[in-house]
Amino acid sequence: MTRILLTGKNGQVGFELQRALAPLGEVLALDRKGFDLHNESQMRDVIRQFAPTIIVNPGAYTAVDKAQSEPELAIAINGHAPGVIGEEAAKLNALVVHYSTDYVYDGHKSSPYNEDDTPDPQSVYGKSKLAGEQALQNSKAAHLIFRTSWVVGAVGNNFAKTMLRLATERDGLRVVADQFGAPTSAALIADVTAQVLSQYINKGAKEFPQGVYHLAAGGETTWHAYAKWVIARAVAAGRELKTQPEEVEAISTSAYPLPAARPLNSRLNTDRLTRDFGLHMPPWQQGLEHIMRLILL
Repeated sequence: MTRILLTGKNGQVGFELQRALAPLGEVLALDRKGFDLHNESQMRDVIRQFAPTIIVNPGAYTAVDKAQSEPELAIAINGHAPGVIGEEAAKLNALVVHYSTDYVYDGHKSSPYNEDDTPDPQSVYGKSKLAGEQALQNSKAAHLIFRTSWVVGAVGNNFAKTMLRLATERDGLRVVADQFGAPTSAALIADVTAQVLSQYINKGAKEFPQGVYHLAAGGETTWHAYAKWVIARAVAAGRELKTQPEEVEAISTSAYPLPAARPLNSRLNTDRLTRDFGLHMPPWQQGLEHIMRLILL
């Protein structure tokens, strides 16, 4: 039987992966207490004792702005831990599935990023995630690295929930309108992962493609248009809000400075994922419609 070790089970993606991976085999899903990405000896012990055939690692340090002031912790969790996981996986001939981010790019490209574009992270968070990719690659473990962007889920904190909360509290919102990307649901990330792993289980390691893949929903939008879309859906569902969609003001990134630099372009080309695995990335609105129904219950 396939044995899958899942980290970060309480995160947005980890929560959905518990559901999506369940039909594939025995899943050991752990939170930070059971698998602390800042505790190397614990990580090695858990992997050796469970002896998984697949390790799925959505666990990460995700406080983008806070990482600017505690880089050592971000690098330890995002940069060092994937290498440790890879080293142990290599000993077991296990596959590692790891998740990365659009923040590995500088965001200056005028078209969607391809997997072969040169990374140039502009923040500590982005640098830590790129270091994790490289550590996993250098471990010699069989691996898949999924770079995703603008993750949104029914569980955990995210932009959509923040906009709904602020629209309840404030008369008007100001949202950045010059950053482009695609809101990608945690459920889509989990379902694509399960579909790819099903192919891996059926084909075996020798015939299975590996490396870096972009995994993001189809289409594109801005944070400003995204916020208006979320608020409009909430109003249509009967939610009473102080801020209406037309009261969301568009502003520039420079008008809303943050400790960590954000990519202006977070668009990710997913053609390689479609080519190698035959999977279609639905438009971002489809995944978000599902999440909004859950949030607004």
